[in-house]
Amino acid sequence: MKHERKEKFRLFDAVLMAVVVILVVESAAPAAAVGSSQFFWWGILLVLFFLPYGLISAELGTTYTGDGGIYDWVKMAFGRRWGARVAWFYWINFPIWMASLAVLFTEVMVQIFNLTVSTPVLVGIQLLFIWIVTIISCYPVSDSKWILNLAAFAKVAIMVCLGVLGIYHAVTKGMANDFSGRALLPTFDLKSLSFISVILFNFLGFEVVTTLADDMENPKKQIPQAIIYGGILIAFFYLFAAFGMGAAVPADQLSTSGGLIDSFILLVGGLNPFIVIIGLLFMYTLAANLISWALGVNYVAFYAAKNHDLPQVFAKENPKNEMPVGASMVNGIVASILVVAAPFIPNENIFWAFFALNVVALLVSYIMMFPAFLKLRKIDPDRERPFKVPGGPGLLKVIAYVPLVLLVVTLFFSVVPLSSEEMGEKVPILIGTIAATIIGEICIRLGDKKYKEKQQNEKIE
Repeated sequence: MKHERKEKFRLFDAVLMAVVVILVVESAAPAAAVGSSQFFWWGILLVLFFLPYGLISAELGTTYTGDGGIYDWVKMAFGRRWGARVAWFYWINFPIWMASLAVLFTEVMVQIFNLTVSTPVLVGIQLLFIWIVTIISCYPVSDSKWILNLAAFAKVAIMVCLGVLGIYHAVTKGMANDFSGRALLPTFDLKSLSFISVILFNFLGFEVVTTLADDMENPKKQIPQAIIYGGILIAFFYLFAAFGMGAAVPADQLSTSGGLIDSFILLVGGLNPFIVIIGLLFMYTLAANLISWALGVNYVAFYAAKNHDLPQVFAKENPKNEMPVGASMVNGIVASILVVAAPFIPNENIFWAFFALNVVALLVSYIMMFPAFLKLRKIDPDRERPFKVPGGPGLLKVIAYVPLVLLVVTLFFSVVPLSSEEMGEKVPILIGTIAATIIGEICIRLGDKKYKEKQQNEKIE
């Protein structure tokens, strides 16, 4: 028996979905920590990464419309093992991100209300945050699209307010950072190169919009439009907010966790009701970020498990609404373990410790997407492509390999400590990345064993 017809996404909803998925307010401060040269990096990465990534996502998302998304694309191009690796890293980033945002949620709460709260109470609030998000993620995104639409407006309001206040501060009191021509040029120091991964992270998520094809009125037309219009809006808002923070806070004093609220406090002259409203909007967007990403992440894990590429717990679905509740529950459990363990981790900035590991895991999952695009063009040339990346073979290689090289280089600088000063910050990220890789390989091999046993049983029957 068919479910009742779900409310369809219009182009307006799809553009807002792109904004709410990709416009990640909490990562604006870590990106701004690069300093004035961030504008060079935003500009160059918009052209060399964001644009080709968006075009490739539009072609793959409209050509191969299954809910497996990036997992399906890589699997079709390079086989089960590589598809499974992509699915693993694409999934594991999510509960780590959920834990980091739960920590940030309580940090912002304490900051805007000037509270003194015991660690057990903070952990309790973080667990409540995690499980509210987890439960909402068990329902179709079209049922909660008002949450995402409201979040898009909240993010835009935060970014616009930050940018406008930054301009006012620059005109009336001057800039906190040097924005002269030389300062805008990249320094290529280790700190700057380490934070480039955050800017790339800020660009990711278009393929999540493509998983909504079944909920759209005209996906073949709406997905490319959502990527183009959403991309223009996202680029503008990121740069506008980056200017606001650059006007308010010296880059070397900018906190990766509290930097955004700190910027507002400095721009308006202290805590007041306006800061509380901005803080509450910010806290709301943290939950909405996770809800908007959950659909794409959970479906990738679900389909991978269905194909015995991930543990079978991810294959559990709700028979009433066909949502991947197994993946949602595992997300909640892993994120809960991390926030309970966080107080025992010797790190002053737990948000950044979790967030940096989440960024690395997500970036790793995208590496194979770009060669998969080229491979699918080669092995599946006759497939109808409603949206096709323009250009000949030479240009297509440039469009695919430039973002790939950028991903690999930024991952290297994000994970590998290249000086003694970086050891304390990067060694935990390196250890976490290695651990995630080993656990993933174990899960993949176990899944492969189950798959072969299934095939053997089918032959016997």
